[in-house]
Amino acid sequence: MAAPRRPARAVLFRRERTGLTYRAPALLRVGPARALLAFAEQRLSPDDAHAHRLVLRRGALAAGAVRWGPLRVLETAVLEEHRSMNPCPVLDAGSGTVFLFFIAVLGHTPEAVQIATGRNAARLCCVTSRDAGLTWGSARDLTEEAIGPALRDWATFAVGPGHGVQLRSGRLLVPAYTYRVDRRECFGKICRTSPHSFAFYSDDHGHTWRCGGLVPNLRSGECQLAAVDGGLLYCNARSPLGSRVQALSTDEGTSFLPGELVPTLAETARGCQGSILGFPAPPLSRTRGEGWWPAARSPPHPPCPSPGLQDSPREGAQGTLGGWVPRGPFCHPQPWGDATKQPGPEPEWVPLQSMRATSPPPGPTWLLYSHPTGHRARLHMGIRLSRSPPDLHSWTEPWVIYEGPSGYSDLASLGPVPEAALAFACLFESGARASYEDISFCIFSLREVLENVPTGSEPPSYKDKPWGRCSPS
Repeated sequence: MAAPRRPARAVLFRRERTGLTYRAPALLRVGPARALLAFAEQRLSPDDAHAHRLVLRRGALAAGAVRWGPLRVLETAVLEEHRSMNPCPVLDAGSGTVFLFFIAVLGHTPEAVQIATGRNAARLCCVTSRDAGLTWGSARDLTEEAIGPALRDWATFAVGPGHGVQLRSGRLLVPAYTYRVDRRECFGKICRTSPHSFAFYSDDHGHTWRCGGLVPNLRSGECQLAAVDGGLLYCNARSPLGSRVQALSTDEGTSFLPGELVPTLAETARGCQGSILGFPAPPLSRTRGEGWWPAARSPPHPPCPSPGLQDSPREGAQGTLGGWVPRGPFCHPQPWGDATKQPGPEPEWVPLQSMRATSPPPGPTWLLYSHPTGHRARLHMGIRLSRSPPDLHSWTEPWVIYEGPSGYSDLASLGPVPEAALAFACLFESGARASYEDISFCIFSLREVLENVPTGSEPPSYKDKPWGRCSPS
């Protein structure tokens, strides 16, 4: 069997010599303008206590290609004397408004100190844009409105990071978690706290926000949400219990049923944020000629003739060629990278072939999941597929899209692109020695997922290697 392909990769944010570091990526595609908004934290160092402010790069999506603009600091996404963290955007499709949620944390107070003392230092904030991320309004502090008296029982809380979702009913959902104080009095100190996932929601296009109920049982933290079959809302969360935790809601996130451990989705040591994305399962054709090909078979067309970007001897220091990514496994023009650089001579591009799936999908919704595949450290960013959520055992083995240190990630659906039924993007932390050196961007098709997720009984081994320290956060 041929080695799995790696999507072409572009670095959107890179750690600077001054120590400025970019963490916690979030990615959102915005409607008719077909814009991509890539958010990140800008930190004075990799330490979360040194988070500083939020930044944005705006990409233009056309004909399956993305052209990125320069890095911009979101000057309005701040509270005085607070640091801005955890970007979490959600789009209200009806009004075209982008809500960028984040937490503003007082001074340099680390999350661990808040948990240990039971004294919350975080505020729930958001800024909005009505022009696809070109301009942003002033920050709204929604803490009292959305949380209210419950905040007294929280040691701390956060949103995302990563994207929120809008349901068919119009409800907007922002994934979140809190460390609830389970027992406060113990010789004047906090005795016990526990992390629980939940969601903030709005039923009036973002005019007002409320706090949903917590996942009641298992310890669950940073999470993302997706609507699945049967009117259910699916939550997939980071956990210190060795595996991911999933929980379902039958009332659109107002409350959650007890969570379950997902044995097929192992966590890294101390856990790591991961991304979940729901999308419509591809339709089946009636004839073999128009059907969906099993992943184990070769598709009836020649493979892409060129290697991926990482194999190119002409790759520049920023991971791009004059701001353009040459043809790779995605086989389509992808002008990513630094918009301040002038593109060189246009390379020869290969069109993306029409995609074919593997087997009849059991339901109309599938899920993608991105997360490091290393067990002891944050290594090897992987993509998994579930064709029958929320079945605990429906996840495939991972397709590793980047070998090396990698951490937080966020997925977005790009919808149909020329010559392809469905394409996705992933924005993820990456590096050569540590997972917080870069934030990379790549595009891949559903067909590539289906061809590269392992289908045999013996999945490929990506053993942890001594890539250096990959500090969790």
